[in-house]
Amino acid sequence: KIIIDTYGGWGAHGGGAFSGKDPTKVDRSAAYICRQMAKSVVSSGLAARCLVQLSYAIGVAKPLSLFVEAYGSEKGQLTVDDITNVLKIEFDC
Repeated sequence: KIIIDTYGGWGAHGGGAFSGKDPTKVDRSAAYICRQMAKSVVSSGLAARCLVQLSYAIGVAKPLSLFVEAYGSEKGQLTVDDITNVLKIEFDC
């Protein structure tokens, strides 16, 4: 319920603690940046729908992995790999 209340109509969560407001917790920080990434993909017209998943390790500045799902809604000749590469550059991950 907290994810839907906080982030909108649907969202996924991979586990871990997701309560509280402490932005130093990696689950919370990753959720915030994933939401911003997905919103940027949609608002810039790269896709009509987008899910972004990151995996972080404590003490490592950049994510270990970045996964993007656009549910077939990519615009023009773009692929999910193209969108992933844009996000890696624009969000320095």
